[in-house]
Amino acid sequence: MPPTGGDPLSPAERAEYAALRGAESLADLVAVTGAADEHDAYFAAKDAHRDLAARAGRGPGSAGGLPGRRVVLDGADFWVHGVTHADTDAERDFLRDHVHRILDGDAVVYAEQGVRPMYFRDVDGVCAMDDYAWATRRCAAMDCDSHVDLPDGAFEGVREDVASLAARFREAAFSLVDAGSSVYGEAFEAALGDLATSFLTSHEDAATGRDFASFKRSARAARDPSRLAALQAYYERAFLPQPVEREWLRRHDPELEVVTHARNERMADYAVYHHDSAASVHLVVGAAHQPGVAYYLREHAAGDRSADGFELAR
Repeated sequence: MPPTGGDPLSPAERAEYAALRGAESLADLVAVTGAADEHDAYFAAKDAHRDLAARAGRGPGSAGGLPGRRVVLDGADFWVHGVTHADTDAERDFLRDHVHRILDGDAVVYAEQGVRPMYFRDVDGVCAMDDYAWATRRCAAMDCDSHVDLPDGAFEGVREDVASLAARFREAAFSLVDAGSSVYGEAFEAALGDLATSFLTSHEDAATGRDFASFKRSARAARDPSRLAALQAYYERAFLPQPVEREWLRRHDPELEVVTHARNERMADYAVYHHDSAASVHLVVGAAHQPGVAYYLREHAAGDRSADGFELAR
């Protein structure tokens, strides 16, 4: 049945989209997609969600010119703003300008722990959350071989470990494809980008958004911050609900699940725990974290999550 009443999705597509957005486990995806098993269902659901989300047109909103996703919680506007982590002058100037305006409006601003020293080191009023400290402690307590380099007590500027040979090779390949688009065109870029993603990314990368499409959008947003909204929209299309992505990652790399999607939960809880009376709360996080942080804020808003028992990790 075709779309009706101006809805870009047909009734059947709208129902499928709602089912995907409401999934809480890999098993749920089998029922939605009709795939043979949870592995096939995960990738089928990813493809379907990207398509349906793109056509549904759920782009990010904007708070004073800074793109982000808004969640209303206890009468306050909680905004989650995704950034690139690229540490460029263009993005730094853009973010600082908008954050100064936000702070002038008596709002509260929290930043991912590694983002604050990168962009807001000398900006009073921007508070660093404790997500890296929390993740480090969680990883240290896990009974598994460590793949994560997050030294305790060294959080200034620390980021996820992307220094492996595989990661460097992938970035170099993506850079070559991106550079070639100006010569050979968008069709060339799309074809080689898909090919590079297929050969150079893993099952873990699928759950953390490391592909050519995110690389391209992140690089362009770092040079031109007006493209941040497009980067944020891409990650919202790329990720399934947090419980699904986290279950997938726990099966493949439990420690990586802690330092990626589990930190989204932590950052949402941090902001809710510290909220007092501010009418506007802003969280500045890596763009790949934005959909997850917003997901858990919606859980708080719906009464399905509480900050009771929250303890600071530093």
